[in-house]
Amino acid sequence: MAIAKAERLMNLALCLLGTRRPLSKRELRDSIEAYVEAFGPGNGATGSDDSFNRMFERDKDDLRELGLVIETVENLDGEVGYMARRDSNRLPPITLDAEEAAALGLAAKVWQQARLAGAASGALQKLRAAGLPEDVDPYGSHGALEPRIPVHEAAFEPLMLACRDRRPVAFDYRKATAARPEQRHVEPWALECWRGHWYLAGWDRDRAAERVFRLSRITGKVRSRSGRYTADVPDVVTVRETVAGWAGEIADRSARIRLRTGAGYPLRAKATSVRELGDGWDELEIPYGHGLDAWLVEFGPDVVVLEPAELRGDVVDRLRAVAKG
Repeated sequence: MAIAKAERLMNLALCLLGTRRPLSKRELRDSIEAYVEAFGPGNGATGSDDSFNRMFERDKDDLRELGLVIETVENLDGEVGYMARRDSNRLPPITLDAEEAAALGLAAKVWQQARLAGAASGALQKLRAAGLPEDVDPYGSHGALEPRIPVHEAAFEPLMLACRDRRPVAFDYRKATAARPEQRHVEPWALECWRGHWYLAGWDRDRAAERVFRLSRITGKVRSRSGRYTADVPDVVTVRETVAGWAGEIADRSARIRLRTGAGYPLRAKATSVRELGDGWDELEIPYGHGLDAWLVEFGPDVVVLEPAELRGDVVDRLRAVAKG
């Protein structure tokens, strides 16, 4: 919605809510600045009555669509007046059941490690003043288990604000297979926590593609950049699906690898079959999906890819890149 229209609708709503008697179109036209500027005397507008009537009807319909209850009343002079009674537009009292109250209590707790803790605590106090039960256990019957969303990374807060304000950022990022960090210029879309780690999804300007970054691999400060976004923000940002693909959890094939005995327990947990080869090695069959090569590289000399050939080649390329770095 354009700023001018939003301001006009706000002024119209305040005028209708503030009046003690129904106001006619003429009175509203003379009271609201946007109407006066567009349709007032001396502005040179032609057909101003018809134009005003069309704009007013659109504005009135927009306010009703937003939930404002506008009454239409005929006064003694036969004119139609409009008003929005406060008692008809008052929000109902807050009523929360035990589960809803517990969810709100937990929501305030999970942010306790970030600077948002103060705002969350203040919001919780206001809700309790409005009727949130004091004796609700936010953790149900298992109060000893306190679920939290960890926020240890210094990059979290500036990235959260950048996502909110739609502000481009720059930061140094070290990939799992790189020896040194590289600077990235990103249009941040969303932050999401997955299995104890925070990830940022956004548009990588240097690569002209969507990317997901793990916050623990961001080094140094996150720096704000001026200017608008150059890429459209998608309606749905699939952070978890992307990260799951990296970890080989979205797989449509199988890969055979040799794994050193006693090493690579995360790989063993995903294996569909394990066979002892002797001489300190086992053979595993594991799900193969996008990003598996990057994950296997993290195990270094403890893993040897047997097949498919394309996966073996990708792992070798990544190891050579690390060696050169």
